[in-house]
Amino acid sequence: MHQRTSPFLALVAMMLIPLSAQSQQQKPLAQQIADVMVQINGGVHTGFRFAHAKGVVLTGTFAAAPGAAAISKAAHFRKGSSVPVTVRLSDGTGVPQIPDNSPNAAPRGMAIRFALPGGGYTDIVANSHNGFFVGTGEDFLAMLTAIASTGPTSKHPTPAEQFFGSHPRALKVVQDSKALPASFANLDFFGNNAFLFVDSAGTKRAGRYQIVSVAGTSILDSATSLKVTPNYLFDELPKRVAKGPITWRVYVQLANPGDQTNDGSIVWPSDRKRVEMGTLSLTTIAPHNEEAQRSLAFSPVLLTSGIELSDDPLPVLRASVYALSVAHRH
Repeated sequence: MHQRTSPFLALVAMMLIPLSAQSQQQKPLAQQIADVMVQINGGVHTGFRFAHAKGVVLTGTFAAAPGAAAISKAAHFRKGSSVPVTVRLSDGTGVPQIPDNSPNAAPRGMAIRFALPGGGYTDIVANSHNGFFVGTGEDFLAMLTAIASTGPTSKHPTPAEQFFGSHPRALKVVQDSKALPASFANLDFFGNNAFLFVDSAGTKRAGRYQIVSVAGTSILDSATSLKVTPNYLFDELPKRVAKGPITWRVYVQLANPGDQTNDGSIVWPSDRKRVEMGTLSLTTIAPHNEEAQRSLAFSPVLLTSGIELSDDPLPVLRASVYALSVAHRH
């Protein structure tokens, strides 16, 4: 499956700093995060991502909702617009063989690439929990380091217990993600980082993506959870697609004045206005799937006119970590 080279892959060259050159100074935060991810994953798994290693690529379309253009002039949000999409669904760890029923496989991931009219593309990167673990790169590194420092012989409270005990929003993500979904199609996904949506008049509004299952959310009961196979989510997808499109509604939840936009771990109240942006319909498991997964490089900073970065620091940092992951993957 041929993919156009991503603009953010240019970051890869900048990230490939020889270790000898770094020996006299502290590594950049993105490199530190990548290094601890590799440690947690048991080393580099050639050809796979540092996170969300186990996945599958599907294709389909995105049809804009009538009111989407009211908050963004982006081409794929224009009234009547329908564009091709490439979507990767994934488990949440950097271990390619992770069982779908492992507690480390959540939150799940959804990455969407919209093919824009006239060429080019833009991405959304989301996961299956409303609210991220932490709001800063430093705290994310601290969380990963605590996990990597915790083993079977660690004394209590372990480094992980200490971290999650002092970071209740991170602990909530772990606890909320324990239940097993019936299917990827029965999961909602959240772009926990805020972006600025710009309309044709130049008005900017801060918002976050919410990608809501049309089939509805569904989790397995405890008895069924014990019977699932290690690949039950991925084995079920082709059967479901064969019966018809898998669909989600894409919304932007708009911030009210005073809402925190620079911390993705803080969930905005549910009474905040949501604008429906369109319907995502997945119809096909992409051919040559392993090759497609290796060649695709999604990034939260691949934006287009009508969508801009906010003051949230994580999209840029995530893009840098992704660039390092791509370098190792290839």
